[in-house]
Amino acid sequence: MNAVRYYSRGGNTKILAEAIAEELQVEALGIDAKIEEEVETLFLGGALYAYGIDKKLKAYIEQLDKTKIKKVVVFSTSWLSKHAIALIKKGLKEKEIPYVDEFIYARGKPNNKEIANAKEIAKKYK
Repeated sequence: MNAVRYYSRGGNTKILAEAIAEELQVEALGIDAKIEEEVETLFLGGALYAYGIDKKLKAYIEQLDKTKIKKVVVFSTSWLSKHAIALIKKGLKEKEIPYVDEFIYARGKPNNKEIANAKEIAKKYK
């Protein structure tokens, strides 16, 4: 089973989350939805806000149960940089939750090419 969780203030990260979820044939859920069952691959997304990830996303990562998640694929949108990817991975590493090197990123609002790329990456983890 795969899962998609995200935190999005402006809706850009949600666009990527929904594209990934569509490819995986699962529902994209906000980070208020906890991981209750074992997940083969968790797609976890968030963005950069004032040079960091939102405290709600940090708290979500801190409560993840490493025994329920085999690996994570990180995704993000941002106008500034891909730094949110590194920050999310850092939080996962601290929790000893494995993540893949590959990630999904869109600068600002995802365009058709970025959405297609997100789906191609998601397809690898079906």
